[in-house]
Amino acid sequence: MRVRGCVQGVGFRPNTWRLARECGLVGEVRNDSQGVLILAGGQPRDLKKFLARLERDQPPLSRIDRIDCRAFDGDLPEEFRISESVASEADTQVAPDAALCAACAAEIADPAARRFRYPFTNCTNCGPRLSIVRGVPYDRARTTMSTFGMCEECGQEYRDPADRRFHAQPIACPACGPQLALERLGVAAAAPVQANALDVVCDLLNEGAILAIKGLGGYQLACDARNGGAVESLRRHKHRDAKPFALMARDLAVVHDYCHISDAEAALLSGACAPIVLLRAKNPKRLPESVAPGLNRLGFMLPTTPLHRLLLQGAGGPLVMTSGNLSDEPQIIDDQTARERLSGVAAYALTHNREIANRVDDSVVRMMSGAPRILRRARGFAPAPIALPPEFSKAPPLLAFGGHLKATFCLLKRGEAILSQHQGDLEDALTFEDYRKNLALYAALFDHAPQALVADLHPDYLSSRLARSRSSAALPLIEVQHHHAHIAACLAENLYSLRGAPVLGLVLDGLGWGADGAIWGGELMLADYRNYVRLGALKPTPMPGGTAAIREPWRNLYAHLVAAFGRASLASKLHALELDDFLRTKPCAMLEAMLARGVNAPLASSCGRLFDAFAALLGLCRDRQVYEGQAGAYLEAAAEEASPSDAECGYPFTLGAPLSDDVPAFIDSAPMWAAALEDLRGETPRAIMAARFHKGLAEALVALTQRLARSGAADRRFDTVALSGGCLQNSILLEELTRRLEGCGFVVLTHRQVPANDGGLALGQAAVGAARLLES
Repeated sequence: MRVRGCVQGVGFRPNTWRLARECGLVGEVRNDSQGVLILAGGQPRDLKKFLARLERDQPPLSRIDRIDCRAFDGDLPEEFRISESVASEADTQVAPDAALCAACAAEIADPAARRFRYPFTNCTNCGPRLSIVRGVPYDRARTTMSTFGMCEECGQEYRDPADRRFHAQPIACPACGPQLALERLGVAAAAPVQANALDVVCDLLNEGAILAIKGLGGYQLACDARNGGAVESLRRHKHRDAKPFALMARDLAVVHDYCHISDAEAALLSGACAPIVLLRAKNPKRLPESVAPGLNRLGFMLPTTPLHRLLLQGAGGPLVMTSGNLSDEPQIIDDQTARERLSGVAAYALTHNREIANRVDDSVVRMMSGAPRILRRARGFAPAPIALPPEFSKAPPLLAFGGHLKATFCLLKRGEAILSQHQGDLEDALTFEDYRKNLALYAALFDHAPQALVADLHPDYLSSRLARSRSSAALPLIEVQHHHAHIAACLAENLYSLRGAPVLGLVLDGLGWGADGAIWGGELMLADYRNYVRLGALKPTPMPGGTAAIREPWRNLYAHLVAAFGRASLASKLHALELDDFLRTKPCAMLEAMLARGVNAPLASSCGRLFDAFAALLGLCRDRQVYEGQAGAYLEAAAEEASPSDAECGYPFTLGAPLSDDVPAFIDSAPMWAAALEDLRGETPRAIMAARFHKGLAEALVALTQRLARSGAADRRFDTVALSGGCLQNSILLEELTRRLEGCGFVVLTHRQVPANDGGLALGQAAVGAARLLES
């Protein structure tokens, strides 16, 4: 039996050993370069029973993608055993880090257990993996646990196939494992506190202190989430003006006090991945406004490690638990850097002597349109392989470099995609350095030697520049258009066949480099894995000031209003509105000159910039947005406050016809702006206006999709629509589009395993690159 999937380093072999013995089989199980190989002999009914149980009774962290069976006529041992892998069949898989399991949680709570209150308790079902590994094969000597020798009792557990710590590489106990220490930051002569460090930390948090905590995949900054002064101080010293903070609660009961939670959301919070889950707040005023300014959702997670569990048991309520860094820098993982960079933010650091080898951020998930959607894929998910359609099994190994913001990279090997954990925004020098380091790490961990490189078409993405610098005649570079990669990522994770008919990709995001050198971002593209045709788009509008228009939403608003009404008519349209007074305080004459001359005002068919402009119209986010997607998040939050009956009719958009095969059909927002200004003049509540905007945009996109499906030539017909791009992380837009498209008879594909934003871009690049190579 050849078992493929996430089956190494997760307790799969001892589980197989136990099941085989219970079924009365003989044989062996071992890891090899393709996954797990099982040689089993016995009565047919026992073999059938074993196979059924193997699929049903999997270890918590494993995932079986496929089991291939064939007859075996060789010799078998007289009993079932676990065999060691030979060097050429080294363990090539590294499992994701996993949250504390129920058995270990019970152990640290049991005064009679030898690991009572031990903050580094783990087993094969939980604990660090990717965050501690340095090389392959994955064994203790190649992790940051190599400096800790096992005591006799831990050694016995490690060698016993019946024990849940069999071959658990991070196994430890108070006698032989890592130890906590509490350091006073910024005081050179202060001796660390060790004996009662956890108790002291809990007292400090309850008194309003800010602490640095060495977590699983990096340092974190924590404070009492109910203490407004502490939260505001953390924002000020971290230089994080408005981006929401993540929260950690002791258990689900505490989360219930603050948020509405469905059964599916509770399962996400409690699972082995234990991501941050975005939840609708019951009463946002129960916590300080500074926790999540302008938003109606809170990002909660449960304790991910024994250390966090013990910490939350002593804290009085939920804690802010945010990345240990200054704004826009990567999360800190080494102790000395934490002392140097965080001393101005936190008074103390709760640290320990187990090194963090690899930075792993918290994952973020949100339930939308009835399914969990990953917004950031990191701890708990990466680097678990992603299954691809079977046709990709013949593709050569590839390396896809991803995007520029929310960057990830992707290795394609043996028909599987290995998508890296979230890397961050590569424009930060430290993040780019970490990205390069992780490229080398993954190449070593997965024994990966690519035969081709894949990158975004954008000439100035740092990831694309790096790919170009590494390419050669022997290592060719395949460039993929940004939005085509988004569509391919959606197809790939939905196992859409490489031989399938083209689909309509509806890609809505901030921006991406178009094939014509313009900025795209609101696209309707007929595509398969290899190629695409741009059939429709939002009508391009100038971005006065270029990147300044991304940071300052009022610029996009002004450009859209001028495009809709013309400069001469705009004054009368805005007369006596508060918006007119606001714009008079801005350098609109300078913007008008840019627009008139076409200087530093690139055209963009961007859905993200349209959201920014409408949020500015409503006064939700006008002057400046300090994090990506801030204006859009505020607009979504406002729309969620409207009842369905308040916004039965969406704002109107005009659908244009394609001028030629090379010029797509455009969706014109001019009538929407006219209707919105009338509502503004009539003092319509902005929640209703926000809801009408969402509904009208969805109506227009679906209407154009229907027109394209009906009017196209035979080779441009489609019955499947793939939704992708960062704007599809807006639950209202995703649900409106999905409901309307399915109501029209379309099959709708959406993201679940990888982010719809640029965090999934590398998967799509790899799929396009592989498809083109297979074709050639």
